[in-house]
Amino acid sequence: MHIFAPDQIVAKSRFWYFLRQLRKFKKATGEIVSVKRILEKTPLRVKNFGIWLRYDSRSGTHNMYREYRDLTVGGAVTQCYSDMASRHRARAHSIQIIKVESVEASKTRRAHIKQFH
Repeated sequence: MHIFAPDQIVAKSRFWYFLRQLRKFKKATGEIVSVKRILEKTPLRVKNFGIWLRYDSRSGTHNMYREYRDLTVGGAVTQCYSDMASRHRARAHSIQIIKVESVEASKTRRAHIKQFH
């Protein structure tokens, strides 16, 4: 499971939150074996990232797909959090990142990303 968090404490807390949603599980019956930071293989090349997310707004729960250009996955996720906060007033705790993938230039969907190709 990949969890995007500012530090290890928040990452552990988010892990238990997601595990409780997926399975009937408590902290008392489980154990976190390791928490590792995953580094980018090619951090000097600009890539397109597609982010699937789910967030809770004032009116309900919404699914979204967003695209960003960045050097690393972490940078793209940070852009996503700040973009969601500015456009939709969604706080970081109400956003759940489902999947992050690198997208080829020919497969991008959004116009603001296509203009760079």
